Amino acid sequence: MKELTCSFFDRDAVKVAQDLLGKVLTFKGCSGVIVETEAYKDDEASHAAKKTARSEPIRNKFGTTYVYLNYGMYHLVNFTADSKRPGAVLIRAVEPLEGIHIMQKRRNKEKVSELCSGPGKLCQAFGITMAQHNKKIGEDIKVFDAGNRPKIVKTSRVGISKAKELLWRFYIKDNEFVSKK
Repeated sequence: MKELTCSFFDRDAVKVAQDLLGKVLTFKGCSGVIVETEAYKDDEASHAAKKTARSEPIRNKFGTTYVYLNYGMYHLVNFTADSKRPGAVLIRAVEPLEGIHIMQKRRNKEKVSELCSGPGKLCQAFGITMAQHNKKIGEDIKVFDAGNRPKIVKTSRVGISKAKELLWRFYIKDNEFVSKK
């Protein structure tokens, strides 16, 4: 497998979100195939819609991790994209490959399909926290191209109240590890 470089992420976030499907994410002895993503740019549902210190990485960097605490409880991991405009890709779900026993312990779940079928579950299973925020992809969290070219489903994003009409959520067709169909 070939590790992705930062240049992979220097493109429109919608394109990066689609192209990340089938890639392999690795961190701390765990790995999984990325099966679901969502793109965010400067739309109303994006943190980049407002200029804040928190949204700075989405606005001015590409190829870094953007981790935040959702509802004060769940870490979510994004990869920043596009050097010309705001962009980030939320990693919504992965299909576990390695380190499954570690993920099961962290999540206190046995069923493999329940380990990473949502962005908060994924971060808990992999042990991703704020310590990974704003780091270059490849420094802690790595992404590899395994040569997979999956069939992709395109739909509206999940859990947002604004910009729902944008079809910027993508997942691998018929994959059981996707958070929602």
